[in-house]
Amino acid sequence: MAGEISILSLLIEASFVVQLVMLILLAMSVMSWTMIFRRRKALSEAVVEAKKFEDKFWSGVDLAKLYNEVSARASNNGLETLFKAGFKEFARLHKTNSRQPAAVMEGTQRAMRVGLSREVERLEMHLPFLATVGSISPYIGLFGTVWGIMNSFIALGAVEQATLSMVAPGIAEALIATAIGLFAAIPAVIAYNKFSHQVEMLESSYANFVEEFANILHRQAVSNGGEAA
Repeated sequence: MAGEISILSLLIEASFVVQLVMLILLAMSVMSWTMIFRRRKALSEAVVEAKKFEDKFWSGVDLAKLYNEVSARASNNGLETLFKAGFKEFARLHKTNSRQPAAVMEGTQRAMRVGLSREVERLEMHLPFLATVGSISPYIGLFGTVWGIMNSFIALGAVEQATLSMVAPGIAEALIATAIGLFAAIPAVIAYNKFSHQVEMLESSYANFVEEFANILHRQAVSNGGEAA
């Protein structure tokens, strides 16, 4: 209990600059933890939704029926968005270019690539902030430490007889700034690396689906084009 009281007193009695550094680091830590929980939930839901949609897509369901079912929903995410964009563009282009399968597929793939890019951007939301917190927090904490130690030695130089007890509180409060900086940075770095890996896995899964879906539509376009010819 005494240790907690001494640390609290060090925080309260710290210089204004060191206190400001600590407040900034604490605010960054709170924001990063908030975004960590949000990203964790969003990415977990994205993995579940992707698996669920893939199972339904490859179950042999009629694509037109699946499209109507997906379109009826208020919002779509992940593979549903890519499927909806691809099928919609394919149907639109196939009506006017049924004899040109290459042109139909070019437009369809372009629509799905745009959808894929937007989905990846959505998955990567808040990750740049976590990377920023992880990279600059230790330096902000180090700035507070350097400032606190500098003030301690300046005060030490103003007395004739210096003792360790005179300089120890100033150095201790300065080192707390570094500790808070690491406290903010370490979870942010771990979360960023973990979430980045999850996004890469989802992006790869989405890209594979786009290629497989494009192959299905291409076979359909060629078959219909041959019948029209």
